[in-house]
Parts: sequence; structure tokens; C-alpha cells
Amino acid sequence: MKGRELNRTSLLIATVAILGTALIWKMNAATKQPASSSGSPLVSVTVPALSETAEAGKAVFDAKCAECHGANAAGQDGIAPPLVHKIYEPGHHGDASFHLAARNGVRAHHWPFGNMPPVEGIDDVEIERIVTYVRELQRANGIF
Repeated sequence: MKGRELNRTSLLIATVAILGTALIWKMNAATKQPASSSGSPLVSVTVPALSETAEAGKAVFDAKCAECHGANAAGQDGIAPPLVHKIYEPGHHGDASFHLAARNGVRAHHWPFGNMPPVEGIDDVEIERIVTYVRELQRANGIF
């Protein structure tokens, strides 16, 4: 009987290891982008008609974020990731993640661009407007 329990445990451990490896591989494959020249947009972004709050967020984003994250949050090859990407969907990176990243910076964990420093001179109202802008871009591009 102990032999069967050991075999089941070994099988369970092997299955979890295989599934974990497959998940890691899939996540890595999902974040790889085609080769392009440095600074080129990493994704194509459809820009919808924006709400008044999102327009205000776009202005702040353009002033404080676009230098790294690119026009319309499309990212820049070799510089910073796109925010119009399924990794940043609300279910994975909630609005609070944007507040924390802007306020405190964030250690690199999904992309090979290095750590993001805090955004200097930004307040909570500006961050919330940026979040509204990014969420409207995401929804227009099929990211919910």
C-alpha cells in the first residue's frame, strides 16, 4: 500500500512540475515581441474616443510616462513595456498596481527592461487619470 501512495505522490509532483514549467514557458512566450529597432512601439494601439478624464490622463501620461512607455502606452523596444497588453489587464494588475508603481517604482518581473523608478512629481489624482486613460485604451484593444 505504501508503494502505491509513493507512486501517486511522485506522479502528482511530476504533474505539478510539468504544468508549472508549461505555464512559465507560456508566460515567457506571451511577453516576447518581434525584433524591432530600439525605441520602436512594441504593440499596435487603437485609440478610441476618450472620456474627459481619460483625455486629462493622456496629457499627464504624455508628460510623465510616454518617454519610456511610448505614445499611447504602446511600449518602446529596449526601453519599457506596453501598458496596452494582457499582462496589465485589471484582473492581473489592478488599478492599485499603477499607483504603487508610479509612487514607489517597481522591480522588473514580467519584462527584461530593468526596474522602473518612481515617477517624480506625480500625485494621486494624476495617477488615477492615467489609469483611466490606460484602461480605456486597453478596452478599445480587447483587454478587459
